[in-house]
Amino acid sequence: MSSPGLLLLVLLLAPLPLQPSLLPPPDTPEGKAAITGLILSALERATSFLKKRLPEINLDGVVGFRVLEVQLKGIQEKWAWDPRLQPLSLRAGKLAEKLGPLLHRSIFHLQLSDPKYLREFQPTIESGFWKLPRAWTHTNASMVYPTFEPQDSFSEEHSDLCLVQLLGTRADGSQPCRLSDFCRTLMTRPGCSGYCLSHQLLFFLVARMRGCTKGLFRQSQRYMNLFCANMMDLNRRAEAIGYAYQTRDLFMENIMLCGIGGFSDFYKLRWLEAILSWQKLQEGCFGRPAAEDEELPKAINYQHHFLRRVKRRDKQFTDGCSSHNTAMAVAALGGFLYVLVEYPPADGELRLPTPAPPKGH
Repeated sequence: MSSPGLLLLVLLLAPLPLQPSLLPPPDTPEGKAAITGLILSALERATSFLKKRLPEINLDGVVGFRVLEVQLKGIQEKWAWDPRLQPLSLRAGKLAEKLGPLLHRSIFHLQLSDPKYLREFQPTIESGFWKLPRAWTHTNASMVYPTFEPQDSFSEEHSDLCLVQLLGTRADGSQPCRLSDFCRTLMTRPGCSGYCLSHQLLFFLVARMRGCTKGLFRQSQRYMNLFCANMMDLNRRAEAIGYAYQTRDLFMENIMLCGIGGFSDFYKLRWLEAILSWQKLQEGCFGRPAAEDEELPKAINYQHHFLRRVKRRDKQFTDGCSSHNTAMAVAALGGFLYVLVEYPPADGELRLPTPAPPKGH
């Protein structure tokens, strides 16, 4: 016989009914411009947070804003030809211009606070490293793992070693795109979830940005298809339990990374609305809510440990702001902005054309 506590847990974890969106319909120029304005306002507040806390922002935090800078420049190019969007284009351009010097100064502060980590990962915060997708696709639900494997053997230290090897930034002067047997096994291991899964995708994304195309990297797209299918599944689970605080950082990271990977179905309007609602308006950051029921997250952690995110190098501020949360949020929002401007929505998703399958297959 089930206990009242177990019954409560089942009820708490049941999918929530979708609420009607408070955002204006984006299928008209006016609606699209209104949503774009809301996103830009959120990004402007987050950039003000970056400026105020610049000496304290860690490298992971800087990466998110560097991705945002690339997205804003891409948006500017697309909007320049539409007179109705020129005011928003100017606004995006000003924000990108503001970010450039701030990110340059961030390297100076990182050199003082964490020089070894900066040397190893500096390519990821340099201008020109991150590139926007050239083609778009959707995730395939048939690729979702039937079960998740325990994550005890995965560590951020091991992931860092493999990324440094890939980037070619080790102190011994090694070349980029190198791959040890250990890293091959770690980064292709099936059944990963949460933290392990997002780092597997990050590894193949960094390989793409670095121009690695030989050996295992000939199969990069296949692995990215697999990982983003499972990241989509985790995001749907996070939504079903009401976006508990412990799930949000990973939720936004999945949107950021799979968005850069070209998976357009991560850009759902209801997810955009959720992310916008999480910003601390006064501080401009993203992080721990001011008031939170502690019992529900404990129950969720027990049942959904794979959704947890503990970031070894995250910078938590006394006001609840999180460097990593904020970085993931701005890069996710920048992706929504980039997709929203170019393509009309359909059924609550910002659908992009899926390339036709190659002939002869």
